Amino acid sequence: MKMLLRGLKVWEVVERESTEGDKNDMATVLLFQSIPETMILQVGKLDTAKKVWDAIKTRHVGADRVREARLQTLITEFDRLKMKETDKIDDFVGKLSKISSKSTALGESMNEAKLVKKFLQGLPRKKFIHIVASLEQLLDLNTANFEDVVGRLKAYEERIAAEEEEETQDDQSKLMYSNSEPQHRDGGYRGRGRGGRYYNRGRKIIILGK
Repeated sequence: MKMLLRGLKVWEVVERESTEGDKNDMATVLLFQSIPETMILQVGKLDTAKKVWDAIKTRHVGADRVREARLQTLITEFDRLKMKETDKIDDFVGKLSKISSKSTALGESMNEAKLVKKFLQGLPRKKFIHIVASLEQLLDLNTANFEDVVGRLKAYEERIAAEEEEETQDDQSKLMYSNSEPQHRDGGYRGRGRGGRYYNRGRKIIILGK
């Protein structure tokens, strides 16, 4: 909504609470179009776009005390978040981004350094310890780009997945080869003729009738 108001050159009347006719009216109309009818009834008597904006913000973000409580909950969730062994990089990044977006909406932006460090710390150590150690030595985590680090880990994840798939195929091939070998018992050959079964034991052939 903020970007829309900026794009239409009317954000200034919200930012500085101007009563300039056309711009104020346009900004107010755009705000009214973005909220449910029940809320329009509550803010319809406000005479500036700034007042409408603040009313919406208070309704959705809440008072400072409520906002702080929500932020604290998000911080706790952020600190506890770890990637599960069964998760993919994209799953974990999605959870981090979701918390970051909620925090920004509440007025507390998470810088890239914080996201990068949390991302690397939250990865399963057993699976990613080698690549994490390499990145920690190679990059300055205080200035590293979050998307760049994520891209490197995704490439590593795909490589590991390809190697595991190749190993699985090799194991299956070995198993199929093993199952296709003829089975012998007591060093001889067991078969069935027309008259019954026969066993080859050394030079003697014993024939058993039906």
